[in-house]
Amino acid sequence: MRMKNNERGSARVKLIIFIAVFAVLVYVGYLYIPVAIDAYYFKDTMQNTVNLAVTQGYDTAWVTDQLKKGGREYHVPEDAIITPAQRDNRIEARVQFTRPISTPIYTYNYEFDYTARSTAFLTIK
Repeated sequence: MRMKNNERGSARVKLIIFIAVFAVLVYVGYLYIPVAIDAYYFKDTMQNTVNLAVTQGYDTAWVTDQLKKGGREYHVPEDAIITPAQRDNRIEARVQFTRPISTPIYTYNYEFDYTARSTAFLTIK
């Protein structure tokens, strides 16, 4: 059975569209995934910092200082809002910032807003 020329052309167009869409998705993933991974690891750093602060008896100023130092490694902007608090013998820290992810067409603002609370069994009474 022979295919008509326009059917072969249609298959080529579909392949080209598929490759273009796939390339765009790979590019967006290439830009987004490192930002998401940085955020994931920074959340872990926040949790470890508040847990250490409560077990060692450090104050909220120490937590802020440690999060600013640790944030550099995970590309946290300098203008990030860090709000530590001490409640019920526990320490918590809230960090908020926006990190832009720029493409040639659109800039997506990755919003980070996370609160880490020290675990209850670590508190010193």
